[in-house]
Amino acid sequence: MRTIRSYIDAPLAPGTELALPEAAGNHIVRVLRLKSGDVFNLFNGDGNDYPAEITAIDKKGAKARILSCHAVNNESPLRIHLFQSIARGEKMDWILQKATELGVSAFTPMVSDRTEVKLDNERSDRKLSHWQGVIRSACEQSGRAILPEVSPPISINQMNGAVKREQAYYLDPEAAEGINGLDPDRTVGLALAIGPEGGFSERDIRLLQTAGFKGLKVGPRILRTETAGMAAIAALQSRFGDW
Repeated sequence: MRTIRSYIDAPLAPGTELALPEAAGNHIVRVLRLKSGDVFNLFNGDGNDYPAEITAIDKKGAKARILSCHAVNNESPLRIHLFQSIARGEKMDWILQKATELGVSAFTPMVSDRTEVKLDNERSDRKLSHWQGVIRSACEQSGRAILPEVSPPISINQMNGAVKREQAYYLDPEAAEGINGLDPDRTVGLALAIGPEGGFSERDIRLLQTAGFKGLKVGPRILRTETAGMAAIAALQSRFGDW
């Protein structure tokens, strides 16, 4: 049976009643067709699910009473920070959605030399808000109760200092080291940089290496930007995570 979950940016506690935000209320009532007395799960990113009962529906929206609180323990023990070169169109949404489902804990969109998407400050803010919505929806679907953090887009010139204590790698089909040769430290996690459709330039690679990234090979074939990260994340979760 499908579990209906809805994200809400508000404090949640058993016994409280609250009016659902307009977007969440419309989705629950008009799209999913829930009625008064139906129970679904709310979450706010604190690591818990909050079963809630719909108590009222009117033209102004819907209200729900929180029944209980249950810890959700499905975060991967391997923390992966994905530095993704911004992809065109819906590819970026797809990448964020699938990487969230696969357990990535943080995202930093990146503009590298061959990135075709260029963002000014206003467009960058709009994109960030949109990407956060994509991640929230992916958490609703996948059962995650902690939202991965998505940082504002950065230039590859800013990579030096973007990684703190994480072990950092960029995907390179010509790298000597593969995933089976890694020995990740789970206390610091992994940073994984993915190139754009045209791949990293030589300058990109020099900047990444200066920032502490090492080359990492994922098989002998060249993968598309939307495939490369997902393949690497899945392999890392299988080898070192919770698969």
